[in-house]
Amino acid sequence: MPAPSSADRRLALLTGATGYVGGRLLAELQARGIPVRCLARRPEYLRHRAARGTELLQGDVFDCETLAPALRGVDTAYYLIHSMGSTGDFEHQDRLAAQYFADAAREAGVRRIVYLGGLGRGENLSKHLASRQEVGRVLRTSGAETIEFRASIIVGSGSLSFEMIRALVEKLPVMITPRWVRVPAQPIAIEDVIAYLVAARDVELDGDTVFEIGGADRVTYAEIMLEYARQRGLRRLMIPVPVLTPRLSSLWLGLVTPVYARIGRKLIDSLPTPTVVHDDRARHSFGIRPRGIREAIERALQNEEREFAATRWSDAISSSGGGRSWGGIQFGPRIVDSRRTTVAVPPSEAFRPIRRIGGRSGWYFADWLWSLRGFIDLLVGGVGVRRGRRDAEHVAPGDAIDFWRVETIVPDRRLRLCTEMRLPGRAWLEFEVEGSPDGSTITQTAVFDPVGLSGRLYWYLLFPIHTLVFGGMLRGIARRAVEDRGDGHHVTPGVLKAS
Repeated sequence: MPAPSSADRRLALLTGATGYVGGRLLAELQARGIPVRCLARRPEYLRHRAARGTELLQGDVFDCETLAPALRGVDTAYYLIHSMGSTGDFEHQDRLAAQYFADAAREAGVRRIVYLGGLGRGENLSKHLASRQEVGRVLRTSGAETIEFRASIIVGSGSLSFEMIRALVEKLPVMITPRWVRVPAQPIAIEDVIAYLVAARDVELDGDTVFEIGGADRVTYAEIMLEYARQRGLRRLMIPVPVLTPRLSSLWLGLVTPVYARIGRKLIDSLPTPTVVHDDRARHSFGIRPRGIREAIERALQNEEREFAATRWSDAISSSGGGRSWGGIQFGPRIVDSRRTTVAVPPSEAFRPIRRIGGRSGWYFADWLWSLRGFIDLLVGGVGVRRGRRDAEHVAPGDAIDFWRVETIVPDRRLRLCTEMRLPGRAWLEFEVEGSPDGSTITQTAVFDPVGLSGRLYWYLLFPIHTLVFGGMLRGIARRAVEDRGDGHHVTPGVLKAS
């Protein structure tokens, strides 16, 4: 990476870095070599994301004593905070937090504040949109140059609106749709939002400015859902109804999407408001050409694929902190189930039965069930288990192992298989081996990317069998590792890690 220019040495304060947009912005600022200071209530959540030189300060916008040191020496402050997920009077909380921040920015002599709010016009704005725009007005009282971006739906894997749309389309083959699905919007890709936020540090302004930002296309919510369905290979039927109250709509969202009912209600209240760009000064001022909805969804899914390919699922699962769910943990559209065991042999020996898996070595548990599954696969036009494997001892990326394909192999450490069975979705099976004080820890992770309702039914109907087979397989691998060593070392029983 090239050395930062003198202009890049200006310090940026980032609030909301643990959030969706803030986390993406933090990565981009760091990649550009821009000095960043993050203010967070739980800075420990950011340590794994922070580059060398990035400051992490514990604080809260409601605690004025923490704002002064956070804003000291700051050139540009990013305000990416809102209280939509809170209970009670969120408008009052948002107003108060913005006022505290504006006052502290004035005292610290901050040159510029950049804020991301919500797009919408008219006198009948929802409480959520009206509050977002009021925050912008409060921040403009700071005396610092204030740039307020008003954005439509943000399209990106992990964004609240996109995840709501994803869940509806994935789970409901037939959707009873209220009137708001026909309201126009101008969705914008997360990459374009980040580009605007980064460029806001250096754009030349004459006083405070409000910029409306959106993507290249004006579409309805129904068109967004149908485009997502098209790219996922799903066929969906929408049946419009004249009346579906905001309360019923929000409770419905709470049942079928990851969005809590109280957040869903605030979203639903905002959806009847068209979120389209009327003032296109942003395009002229920044020279950014936002993507259309098709490319925005394509990139969201592609980025998700890259992130998934690079993920160590054992880290994600162990850091989730919650209790185990019956059918696995949800990551985007994927369902992840993982278990681990400790075996008293070094990693190279623990990995040996893993690299020999399939073919004549079998699957270390209930091989007759694997054969039955392969026979069923043949009946429906799949590859079955006839292929075996190329080499009984070694594997390479691209090798076939029965009805799996080797996607990743790191010798003595990691094997990831992608299924080629006929399934209502895609599936991966991954093994990781790490050294431990007792020898080695073997982590086995099954990942399923269901397509539509049939994919989810497949997962949950077969989950008890998967639990039996994968659990037995892991025990069999651990037992074989000890047997191959020939010294009879004791195997510590594993603990299910689908938390």
